[in-house]
Amino acid sequence: MNVLETEWWTLAVPPEWWADSEEDSILIGDRDDVGCIEISTLHKDEGEFDQRALANIAESETDNSLDWRQVTLGEFSGLTSHYIEEDTAIRQWYVASGSMLLFITYSCDEDNGGMDDAAVDELLDTLMLVEPAAVE
Repeated sequence: MNVLETEWWTLAVPPEWWADSEEDSILIGDRDDVGCIEISTLHKDEGEFDQRALANIAESETDNSLDWRQVTLGEFSGLTSHYIEEDTAIRQWYVASGSMLLFITYSCDEDNGGMDDAAVDELLDTLMLVEPAAVE
């Protein structure tokens, strides 16, 4: 198992998956090219994200009226939903820990929808916060 580490969080990536960083996000895909996870990290200048704030963000950022449900991914908690758009199966998460929000999407061809769900759930459940370095 490889560990992907950003400045703010870590994630265990199984050998059958790859990871790459883009300008504003991290991409993680399975080597069979079934689907791809994209993770964007946002920070609040003041205060922390609560469930109401996450619900407001999720509702305002999606065009569809989605059925959101509670979810915990490692050390993050928030909301998740799924839908089909233009022959693409999409799963979304808005999860937070303190003042950090992760927006996560997993997408694949509609025909492959559900195929990687268990693997994606297991992978995302390894999300951990990076402990701040001790200041001497």
